[in-house]
Amino acid sequence: MIKPLFFFPSHRHGMAFNRARLWRRCSARLLAPVDGAWLAAFRVLFGLTMLVSLLRFIAYGWIDTLFVQPRFHFKYWGFQWVGDPSAWQAHALFYTLATLAACVAAGLMFRVASLGFACGFALLQLIDATTYLNHYYLATLLAFLLALSPAGRGWSLDAWARRHVRRGNARPAPAPGGAVAKLPVARGWLYLFRFQVAVVYTFAGLAKAQSDWLIHAQPLGIWLGSSTDLALIGGLFKLPFAAPLLSWVGFFFDLTIAFWMLNRRARPFAYAAIVAFHLLTRALFPIGMFPVIMVLAALVFFEPSWPRELWSRVAARALQPAPTVAPPKPAQRSGMAQLALALGVLYCGLSLALPLRWLAYGGDVLWHEQGMRWSWRVMVREKNGAVTFHVREPSTNRQWSVPPRTYLNPLQEREMSGQPDLILQLAHRIRDDAERQLKARVEVRVEALASLNGRRSRALIDPSVDLARVEDGVALATWITRPTSEAPPHVRPI
Repeated sequence: MIKPLFFFPSHRHGMAFNRARLWRRCSARLLAPVDGAWLAAFRVLFGLTMLVSLLRFIAYGWIDTLFVQPRFHFKYWGFQWVGDPSAWQAHALFYTLATLAACVAAGLMFRVASLGFACGFALLQLIDATTYLNHYYLATLLAFLLALSPAGRGWSLDAWARRHVRRGNARPAPAPGGAVAKLPVARGWLYLFRFQVAVVYTFAGLAKAQSDWLIHAQPLGIWLGSSTDLALIGGLFKLPFAAPLLSWVGFFFDLTIAFWMLNRRARPFAYAAIVAFHLLTRALFPIGMFPVIMVLAALVFFEPSWPRELWSRVAARALQPAPTVAPPKPAQRSGMAQLALALGVLYCGLSLALPLRWLAYGGDVLWHEQGMRWSWRVMVREKNGAVTFHVREPSTNRQWSVPPRTYLNPLQEREMSGQPDLILQLAHRIRDDAERQLKARVEVRVEALASLNGRRSRALIDPSVDLARVEDGVALATWITRPTSEAPPHVRPI
């Protein structure tokens, strides 16, 4: 009875010592300086990409179509406080974001411009949930990471101005391996950006690990069937093995590409595969800037000094041999640095937990949609539906129907028809309008038929439930019907 009293405390102290030593080793590596050329190049390319994306919205008139003309805007749960912009507010937001994106690319007032862009772009996504796209969500996360990073330290107008104001006051920190790092940044930033991109690809691959995609080759079979008229490659999609083969290729690509990019020898071939893959997806699907953003984001897997080496080759100048310098200074363990590391670990934990929250609901997330958003389930479902709302005034037993097009544009109606929480939101708007007009309580039920990955249409919402009395939340929604066990149309395998 005496031995454990001495054994367990020493054991606990040993574990605490090992954890502390492990944390010191990890923090020393994460805080060690590396060449920040990769981060500066990423800032420039990201800013230019977002600038082009925003200018496309302005040129094609999508601002009015998506944000001004609709009578009703769907909100994310918890963000109902985000208001609907007027015409001048929506246009002003886009022009402001375009200006800030240009400032981010140029490194002009970088800290203010990048934080303003990140907040403004996030606000833009919160205006209407039907505009949700995975690459807009990714762009928002990357914008916030850039805003917090030292990406404006070099190759920027800010750095140029500092050099002319305080010329010669600062010496560049030496980089590992004997080369002088002109733009030193902590290695942790490189790992964090790599982690973010790897999360997108890996979870996109895990989302395809289900029978619809791997066994029945759906919904890819449906999409390829509508793309047989494409030049050069359209005829190949008529072959019976095309959809099953590409389904498995897409599954393995998403699941493993981040690991291949981490391998130095395989990296050039893996990046060529990324470019080819996204060129194909861009040819097949109208997915906007998504391929560009993913091809750009994958550059973070290259060596930190890749922009400097690339520029040297483009400029046709041989690389100068690096001078022999002292080894880099040990990583600083200031309180702010330790806090930054802790916040980075927390961010990584949330990035892993958020896509997995659908496990708490069970069932088929592609059907009930609880946990669908922000989970990187990229293009794994083809969901179509038809929705009609039925309103009843109990005091008079008067009944009438309300078609969604009364409130929504075609894009909103198409997105809403397969997403139960959006159907519930519109039901509440119809309830509010009816009760305001009649000065009486009403009931709202819905006839919502949906088809998932080519299956026969069936009820998505329990038609007997009065949605006027249902409140949305994070709990399991019992008013959503359970998915059918019916298999989707089968594409003949290889």
